[in-house]
Amino acid sequence: MAIGTSSSAIYLQPSTAATSTTQRAPAIVTVHPAALFSILDHFLRRSDSQERVIGTLLGTRTEREVEIRSAFPVLHSETDEQIALDMDYHTQMLEMHHKVAPKEVVVGWYSTGSKLDMYTALIHNYYTNQVAPHQAIHLSVTTGVQGDTPGVKTYVGSPVGAIPKPENCLFVPVPCELRYHDSERSGLDLLANAAKAPNHTVAPQQDLEVLEKSLRDVVDMLDRVLTYVRSVLAGETEGNVAVGRYLMDTLSAATPALDKGRLEQLFNSHLQDTLMMSYLGNLVRSQVEVSSRLALLT
Repeated sequence: MAIGTSSSAIYLQPSTAATSTTQRAPAIVTVHPAALFSILDHFLRRSDSQERVIGTLLGTRTEREVEIRSAFPVLHSETDEQIALDMDYHTQMLEMHHKVAPKEVVVGWYSTGSKLDMYTALIHNYYTNQVAPHQAIHLSVTTGVQGDTPGVKTYVGSPVGAIPKPENCLFVPVPCELRYHDSERSGLDLLANAAKAPNHTVAPQQDLEVLEKSLRDVVDMLDRVLTYVRSVLAGETEGNVAVGRYLMDTLSAATPALDKGRLEQLFNSHLQDTLMMSYLGNLVRSQVEVSSRLALLT
């Protein structure tokens, strides 16, 4: 590894430096939509000469879980001989991010594409040193542009060899899942509907429309579950033990709330609240319109 003295870039080349093997890998990695949107936006804004883009991942970590909440790009150039990272840009972006979210720390880095080569190992070694004594997370986002199947995968690096070198790294997959809050669900659904629309433009749904869509989705899921269970009972489909255990756990958790009278009471209460909010919204809209017209008359 050689560091340039005339610029802020760090040039990564194969070296004989050993890496630590004492870090403990997390059991699961959760990714928030905001981080994925930042990565995809970075990829769409890349120059024509760039095959992939890289950046820094920020979030929180515990002993068993790493939560990726946001990300920002890192300027880099890549050739057949070496790869250079702009560390001044990385440092400035990290300082500005800490002013907004001081509790988020560097947990790893991301890249687009499915390539795991020597340069990927060198970059991962650099971020591992940044987050030591923890393991750095490598988030690989496959966009499907180069013919690969789109998807998201997370890895941790494990040194290989009796005398480990940064460029010799075995990437071990770590389970990952997309996590979003209820407030983000409506935005994700809106984006998904816009992607299917002819002109890629949709209007936000009203509360009653959202409630109707949610009920239809629940009915569809119940129909799929019933179809699967009846098919297994009839001997047409081989049962899956994992699916059966998941259904049993779900029913056990929901059994206290499945009382018919209580369920109907909760539904009617929520429906009344929704209708009241819709009524108040229409009332405020009417008052604003009347006030604006009276102002024009005076």
